[in-house]
Amino acid sequence: MKILVCISHVPDTTSKINFTNGDTEFDTNGVQFVINPNDEFGLTRAIWFQEQQGAHITVVNVGGPETEPTLRKALAIGADEAIRVNATPADGFFVANALADIIKNGSYDLIIAGKESLDYNGGMVPGMLAGILGYSFINSCIELSIDGNTAKAAREIDGGKELLTAHLPLVIGGQKGLVEEKDLRIPNMRGIMTARTKSLTVLEVAGSTANSNTVKFEKPAPKSAVKLVAADQLDELINLLHNEAKVI
Repeated sequence: MKILVCISHVPDTTSKINFTNGDTEFDTNGVQFVINPNDEFGLTRAIWFQEQQGAHITVVNVGGPETEPTLRKALAIGADEAIRVNATPADGFFVANALADIIKNGSYDLIIAGKESLDYNGGMVPGMLAGILGYSFINSCIELSIDGNTAKAAREIDGGKELLTAHLPLVIGGQKGLVEEKDLRIPNMRGIMTARTKSLTVLEVAGSTANSNTVKFEKPAPKSAVKLVAADQLDELINLLHNEAKVI
């Protein structure tokens, strides 16, 4: 079984975010980047298939040279090879088209992507990718097993989960639950050394175009100062909740 795991290169959630060029571009200066957490859950599940069923894992990213450390980390965790599509990921449609070209040429059985990346939270790429390819698609996937050409999966829905079966090839949008946080792999020294010798292929994008553009980024408005009310001033508290907070 050939598995392709789509890897997004995203800022660490502890990073301080700023914008440049009139708030139209993300400022990467001083920002630490990591594997998108939803993608890391998917990668860990793929490694389980590698260990239990002999699957071959390729990781892929659409981005510039700055994303290669993230791909090398994925190789150190256990992926067999990596592909970097040398392009700036302009929007979800652009990324989906770029990935679709890789998949068409690679004959992958299972494509694992995170249900969304934690930078722009678009949640578009896995569904668009399945639509372009004409593959079955399961989003918000929290369980996955493969038997021959058949996949059994569960997806998170309001109030519970939905159990599904599908035939390969299949695209999933994974999330926490596909594996738990305690099951995530940390690269060890052997993995880090081995990753240096694994293949990382750089390919140019083939005709993908963006269908949207960024007008402006805005940070959330700063929270107002906290007002402290004395314990014996119940009337004042009720007045503030009613007229200012408007919660009662």
